[in-house]
Amino acid sequence: MTFSQHIRAVLVLGLPLVGSHLAQFSVQVVDTVMLGWYDVTALAASVLATSFFFVIFIMGAGFSFAVMPMVAEAAASDNATRIRRVTRMGLWLSVLYGLVFLPLMIWSDPLLRALGQDPELSGLAQDYLAIAAFGLFPALLVMVLKSYLAALERTGVVLWVTILALVVNSALNYALIFGNLGAPEMGLKGAAIASVFSHAATLVALCVYVARGPATRDHVLFQRIWRPDPEAFREVFRLGWPIGLTNLAESGMFSASALIMGLIGTLPLAAHGIALQITAATFMIHVGLSQAATVRAGRAMGRRDWAGLALGGRAVVMLSMGAVVLATIAFLTVPELLMTGFLDPGDPDRDTILAIGASLLAVAALFQLVDAGQVMALGLLRGVQDTRWPMYAAALSYWGLGIPASYLLGVSFGMGGVGVWLGLVIGLMFAAAALWWRFARRLAELRTP
Repeated sequence: MTFSQHIRAVLVLGLPLVGSHLAQFSVQVVDTVMLGWYDVTALAASVLATSFFFVIFIMGAGFSFAVMPMVAEAAASDNATRIRRVTRMGLWLSVLYGLVFLPLMIWSDPLLRALGQDPELSGLAQDYLAIAAFGLFPALLVMVLKSYLAALERTGVVLWVTILALVVNSALNYALIFGNLGAPEMGLKGAAIASVFSHAATLVALCVYVARGPATRDHVLFQRIWRPDPEAFREVFRLGWPIGLTNLAESGMFSASALIMGLIGTLPLAAHGIALQITAATFMIHVGLSQAATVRAGRAMGRRDWAGLALGGRAVVMLSMGAVVLATIAFLTVPELLMTGFLDPGDPDRDTILAIGASLLAVAALFQLVDAGQVMALGLLRGVQDTRWPMYAAALSYWGLGIPASYLLGVSFGMGGVGVWLGLVIGLMFAAAALWWRFARRLAELRTP
């Protein structure tokens, strides 16, 4: 394939994935916007709660991310049996993981208080998590099925089903947070209920498609799904747990940044939540492209096409850097416009929150560059099923450098939110450098006879 053909292939596969990630992320944005209009305290509590939920969720999603390159490689060699086996065990591992971590979310208040958070915010966060915890199971299973479908290059259905989840969540939020459409006014708890139902609706829709879809029904994925498969279980676990811990290291860094912001104050925490939502929305572009890179690399592995792997890697990086340029222009030129919809115009703290958020988005211009760089390298490494070394690199970069730097700059040196975000840039920069070095070395190893 030529370079332009690689670009086209990545776009065909990646754009629906980008769209699905943006739609999925919009579920969180809807929560943030509606809770911001409902009450600033509820918004701050939701930042803590959703950060806590996301840390647990993204670590468990490591098993679904492991399914993607394994299915892609098996699809390239037309091995339907292996596709079925590894996907089933990905579902098994996701359920088992959810059972282990469910209690931690239901009784999260003591842990949040121990981490120095405001008692009122911690109590409200636990109220949210005690309900949202039950959405962990469908959310993790959805991730496995999405990875399975993406590896088969059936990304269109992933997009449309995720849009369905967004519609369900938005309607339920409108009803349950504010008490519209005859529903009771439940505030933060209403947002949690809406989240659980949207995850469940997505799971049902995906299961129906997988069971009846023309490209998937021959895999009979759910037939005798209760039967254990120790060999495939071990394979998915061996590849998935380092991915889960890598996800934990990265997402935990962002969640820890929310905790550090909580030490600075409620208004900085609220501004941090809004600015992080905006940067995360643009980051979904890179996540979708990174997953496309994983699938393309996995299929190249199945064909033993190392030249195509290298050229495809350059194509996905070029597309990602183009998105970085566009996001940087927006962050530097119209920060208030990007943030204004998250807050009630009549909120007395609105101007203060917007000013803090604008300073954070200025730092995010650099933040986007290094964050995109590390996730692109990570996607390619997962495609060639190299997951353990990235785990070590992520732990060192994010927790050995990023979090300490955020605390020192933000709290100890008194730089506030800007200092916290500069610390995140430091961690991401070192991660990007380490992961690209590893991919270059891994590619050289694969090319060596």
